[in-house]
Amino acid sequence: MLKFIWYLKTFASSFFNNITDIKGHFPIKVGHRGAAGLSPENTFASFDKAMEHGMEYIELDIHMTKDGHLVVIHDDTINRTTNGKGRIRDFTIKELTTYEAGSWFHTDYCTERVPTLNEVLNRYHEKIGFLIELKKPSLYPGMEEKLAEELVALHLTDSQKIIVQSFDRNSMKKFHTLLPNIPIGVLLKNRGIGISTNTLLDISKYASYVNPKKTMVNRRIVKKIHSFGLKTMVWTVRSKKEAEKFKRLGVDGIISDFPSLLH
Repeated sequence: MLKFIWYLKTFASSFFNNITDIKGHFPIKVGHRGAAGLSPENTFASFDKAMEHGMEYIELDIHMTKDGHLVVIHDDTINRTTNGKGRIRDFTIKELTTYEAGSWFHTDYCTERVPTLNEVLNRYHEKIGFLIELKKPSLYPGMEEKLAEELVALHLTDSQKIIVQSFDRNSMKKFHTLLPNIPIGVLLKNRGIGISTNTLLDISKYASYVNPKKTMVNRRIVKKIHSFGLKTMVWTVRSKKEAEKFKRLGVDGIISDFPSLLH
């Protein structure tokens, strides 16, 4: 009887603790490309909007110009989000800033330009965190060193508000050797495919986050990621129903185009 009572108490304690954990769990709120559903992505307007809506981090994407400047834009061309055409690596920074980057979204944003990473870090680093994605780093030799240099110059190497991520695991391993105090995230997007134990074991050697596409995420995957001492942020959430679902699953961060969904 005493053993039964002990088991009952243990079960009850675990049950109510789990309820408390679920109710009290508030994932990090991350604005995708700023607030991409409300304003032109990866622009000052978008980052300002994310801050206005109480985001804790802004997710942003970087490429590198012909003359070695890191710029904040998602695609490797300027075709979709500016009034110009061409590959980012074929422009100098002076040439790139002659194009505007907001009218494609709405004419109210016709004064927006493609910002440099340095401009964004200088403007926001005391106000909000950054989830910085290196896009196609294999196209840009020296990109990891350039990012490390910019973070060092701004004294952000010990910051709790910087996370660097990419789909390119070799790039993330390299960046980790340059600035080991900066948390690393590995992006995953294989729909319908689980995450193997060997993959997580390898990632855990240099990264702090595994950030999968939302179609990959379920309770089992979240628990498995956590079992390796890793955290997870899910992307890209575009409905309140999805946001509530991932909160219940216990993810550590939710990345969304629409900041209001995360409140």
